[in-house]
Amino acid sequence: MLIGIGGPSRSGKSTLANLLVTHFRKTGKKAIIFHQDDFVFPETQIPKIRNKTDWESPLSIDHSLLYEVVADFKSRFDVVIVDGFFAFHDPWLNSLYDKRIFVKISKRTFIIRKSADSRWGYVPTWYIDHIWQAYLKEGKPSLNKKDYFIASGEDEFDLDAVFKYLEC
Repeated sequence: MLIGIGGPSRSGKSTLANLLVTHFRKTGKKAIIFHQDDFVFPETQIPKIRNKTDWESPLSIDHSLLYEVVADFKSRFDVVIVDGFFAFHDPWLNSLYDKRIFVKISKRTFIIRKSADSRWGYVPTWYIDHIWQAYLKEGKPSLNKKDYFIASGEDEFDLDAVFKYLEC
């Protein structure tokens, strides 16, 4: 099974992916996660916005390499999970998914979480707004709502509902 997990920055995509991999491994399945952030191009090849690297551009991700790796691992693992801001952006990858989970949070929650995120040092307010705008433009699934499950990232995940959707 190939599961795509998308949503805005700081919504809990990786947290959910880790919870799912742990669950599947406990049930004896071979499970692996691919984080889209591990497939970014070198910084010198990524577009800039106001002289700052635009990590929120779909052009920052090597979608071809991610597709190639996922297609290969799908045949070797019981469960493969892809999580990322652009998890639903690439049509080739999107066509491979058996299940799609969209983690939704409010703009207020995003701003609070992103403002508290110190992993990359100081992030200007204009760039935080740029991240949200990029999500609205490029990060939302383009498919019908019936083609994916919406999980709230506001609080703890309702894992029972997620497992029911995944039929496990």
